[in-house]
Amino acid sequence: MTRNMIFGVVLLMLSAYSCYGPERNCADFKNGKFSFTAEIGGEKLTTTFVRNDSIELDYFQGKVDSSSIRWINDCEYIVKKLHPKNMAEEKSIHMKILSTDNNSYTFEYNVVGSAKKSVGTAIKIQ
Repeated sequence: MTRNMIFGVVLLMLSAYSCYGPERNCADFKNGKFSFTAEIGGEKLTTTFVRNDSIELDYFQGKVDSSSIRWINDCEYIVKKLHPKNMAEEKSIHMKILSTDNNSYTFEYNVVGSAKKSVGTAIKIQ
């Protein structure tokens, strides 16, 4: 193989790789009913939430909580509790959808102003 052929193959591979990106059909997940399971204190706990564009109702351990949703763009939004019960709940959460699938999305989230980020997956159940 000549040097030009090797260069051409490498260039083709790089251009094909750079075109690959995760699917992000974020608009499909602005509204609906979802579930999210997280491990807290060694125990897996599930929350269910219903989002209607700008309002989200969270159902966790028999309690309902409401939050406002402010969309930054199709794939990022800020969640803020409407009736915080303590200082920690007063802090807004930045959510960023990283990838989507048929009925789920993977997201990254953090307290606004904090560098510590976590990742989760929400499943659309309605």
